[in-house]
Amino acid sequence: MKLNRNYVEKPWGRSRLPPMFDAPVGQKIGEVWFTATRELPLLAKYIFTGERLSIQVHPNDRQARQHGFAQGKSECWYILDSDPGATLGLGLKHAVSSDELRDAALNGSIEELVNWRTVAPGDFFFVPAGTIHAIGAGISLLEFQQNVDVTYRLYDYGRPRELHLDHGIAVANPGIYPDELARHVSDNDDQTLVAGPHFALLHSHEDRFQDRQRWVMPLAGLVEAGSDTGGPGDCLLVPAGEAVTGPARMLIGVAV
Repeated sequence: MKLNRNYVEKPWGRSRLPPMFDAPVGQKIGEVWFTATRELPLLAKYIFTGERLSIQVHPNDRQARQHGFAQGKSECWYILDSDPGATLGLGLKHAVSSDELRDAALNGSIEELVNWRTVAPGDFFFVPAGTIHAIGAGISLLEFQQNVDVTYRLYDYGRPRELHLDHGIAVANPGIYPDELARHVSDNDDQTLVAGPHFALLHSHEDRFQDRQRWVMPLAGLVEAGSDTGGPGDCLLVPAGEAVTGPARMLIGVAV
């Protein structure tokens, strides 16, 4: 089944997306969500940044359920394209206390406290719940995540949007992002990018996880599954036992 594209307007989005998306005219689209008629445990989406996203954090399962959400939000990013010098923020340059984090968010010094790193196509980052993070301008990426819409903004560069300091500071890990959660993926590599606990994700040139329902996101080439064909810009939800064929490079995700 080819999942539906839902275009989400964002203040930091772009008025022009790659032609394959046929995006609405006159809107600043920041995200393209792939959805079905039923609720799914995982979500694949494209993100396109014309400006910086807020500095934010997501809760884990236990923390999210305390506030009425079904689950928390761990996610990962595969960089598709980036402007020269484009950066994203992951973790802090050094550990701080909760009070120091609050002060930094209130006075704006959190911008300097966040560890910003330059990115390039093929870079991959796993972002566990609790990681303080932000995506900079000029980046296109594929995100695969637990399917819940819960974000606590710590800082938003003066934009007139609500902040969530109490909730955000309560769930944040105000420390350094582990380098082992980042890697670069060559186009020719077949790699396990995430191996749990909530989902697994592979970069692969052939079908994997055939015994399970899987999200298939072509990066290059075309794939076929049942009566559906998909290419870059698409996401197919393939049932267990149904084969995916075609010469393609793809991300394949499953629930764990």
